[in-house]
Amino acid sequence: MPFPSRVERSMAGDAPWLFLSPHLDDAVLSCGALIEAQAQGREIIVATIFTEATPAPLTRAARSFMRQCTVPDAGELFQARQSEDRAVLEDMGVQSIHLGEVDALFRRRRKPLAMGSGAWDRLLPELTHRYPTYRFDIAHGRVAKGDRTLIRQLCTDVAVLMAQTQAELLFCPAGVGKHVDHLITRAVGKGHPENVVMYSDFPYDLTAGPDERYLSAMGFVPWTWDEGLDAKLGRIRQYPTQVDALFPGGVIPLKPETYFVPGRGGPRARSF
Repeated sequence: MPFPSRVERSMAGDAPWLFLSPHLDDAVLSCGALIEAQAQGREIIVATIFTEATPAPLTRAARSFMRQCTVPDAGELFQARQSEDRAVLEDMGVQSIHLGEVDALFRRRRKPLAMGSGAWDRLLPELTHRYPTYRFDIAHGRVAKGDRTLIRQLCTDVAVLMAQTQAELLFCPAGVGKHVDHLITRAVGKGHPENVVMYSDFPYDLTAGPDERYLSAMGFVPWTWDEGLDAKLGRIRQYPTQVDALFPGGVIPLKPETYFVPGRGGPRARSF
């Protein structure tokens, strides 16, 4: 008889589940089918961490992202994204929480350059941003030292949410694609080894795989969910500021959701 996964054991009851979403669409992109199926019988809370932008001047990477979203103003874009997310999750019967941290594309250094920082910010914003480029910084898989304080604060915030919601499971990204905001969100899950389930980051997992060595060291194995995927595609399309940028050809691949759960031996003592 197959060993039931942590998710399957929880599905036998009706305890709340808490999903950590790095950005204002990630939970639905990666977990929307499972979330909607389970929201009929239990309380589901999606806490999105990086829900804000900073005003101009912006890096080239941030400006490129905004052009893809076809919204020229960062504040306007993130207001629209917050509204989209609330509307989609409300339709799904899910509670949404926005934690208000700044997206990596817009995150500035806490200590700007000592001399002429205002001038440099206008002339070359990359010098005053924590992650100056997408390819070599945000998607490079290395979290900046300056974000260590942020991680500690988020660990406290999520511990409070776990206590308030009495969530039995805490879902966080596996970090497929190595986006720093996803890695930070994964790191926050390490304080809850008895509750954590990692999910494969869609659509990054269309072109990249999980860190198999890391998952093996953790003692985590894959578990899949393939019910309700057609309805999930409709939910993804309810994020109009994002869907065309994420899927420029207009086709959203129908891919089963993959989760990573402790194997028969349970989770191993290792830092996330």
